[in-house]
Amino acid sequence: QVQLVESGGGLVQPGGSLRLSCAASGDISSINNMAWYRQAPGKMREVVAGIRSGGETNYADSVKGRFTISREHAKNTVFLQMNSLKPEDTAVYYCNLDITHRDGTRYFDYWGQGTQVTVSS
Repeated sequence: QVQLVESGGGLVQPGGSLRLSCAASGDISSINNMAWYRQAPGKMREVVAGIRSGGETNYADSVKGRFTISREHAKNTVFLQMNSLKPEDTAVYYCNLDITHRDGTRYFDYWGQGTQVTVSS
């Protein structure tokens, strides 16, 4: 079993910054791809940013230049640095991890519990 714990959400004013983290533990041999998703009220869940084990990153057009995804493999952790936050960034943010277990099997769809980000004046 694998557990994902998210933290770092909160209430900020427009233009402010937050840093989200997602730490994985349990039956882990290696972590391959990592991603952040978000879901705003009344909206579909959408991908925000992704990072591969080799370091390649990609971002949704709406956050390019403002958000940065990074990882710390030794701690099985992925981060999302969010700068210049806008009210439309308000959502619940979820991490998603692609993990290889100790027996060599791979599972692509582990989800964190979600952390609320609210951007409001």
